[in-house]
Amino acid sequence: MRTLCIDVGATEVKTLVVDGAGRAVSPRVRLDTPRPATPSTLLATLAAGSAAAGDFDRVSVGFPGVVVGGVVHTAPNLDGDWAGFPLATELRHTLHRPVRIANDAGVQGLGVIEGIGTEIVLTFGTGMGFALFLDGAYVPNIELAHHPFGKGDKTYEERVSEPARRKIGMRRWRRRVQQVIDQITPIFNPRRIYVGGGNARLLDPTSFPEHVRIVDNVAGLLGGVRLWEPPERQPSIADA
Repeated sequence: MRTLCIDVGATEVKTLVVDGAGRAVSPRVRLDTPRPATPSTLLATLAAGSAAAGDFDRVSVGFPGVVVGGVVHTAPNLDGDWAGFPLATELRHTLHRPVRIANDAGVQGLGVIEGIGTEIVLTFGTGMGFALFLDGAYVPNIELAHHPFGKGDKTYEERVSEPARRKIGMRRWRRRVQQVIDQITPIFNPRRIYVGGGNARLLDPTSFPEHVRIVDNVAGLLGGVRLWEPPERQPSIADA
């Protein structure tokens, strides 16, 4: 059983075909996220990415927003009217394969977690992603990135996003990322925090506490296989 794993980002759309053992069986394909990134333009990009990926039997998508039962509720870093858009159903009609979709940080977490205790995934790129896992089960769609953080009324995402990094410089941005980790650790008391996303490569792994690990961004693709685990493990994920 081959899974086409798709990671939708605000900057890039990445695809990879993975076999049942979690091994990549195709080259990773990168396409620019369309601008504007509306439902119709993104569907066209996903179709192009799938055509370049090779043979596959099913599709998993990590999407940058709230997704419930394959229906998008929010897409803060994309364009157009995404609220209520049945992305899983539309993509199934486009690709003629069964589809499962979840928040991108959640899918990335499925590729790296150990399944023991409380584990958190933070992703830093255009924005910020957050995912919470309890004994290996994903707690979906906790949008911590859009909660206020620090002085004023700015959110976590506004303070550690890529636009913020470009504005304040690398040193201050790294300090803010550390502040995010320091803030959430006594709230969730996680056994592990995994840091990923496109900007994780800009961080110094030696600057973090022992329970924090920087992970390869390819996990956002490899985790897609685990979306097809039994429904009791992924109760919020529905087939389309």
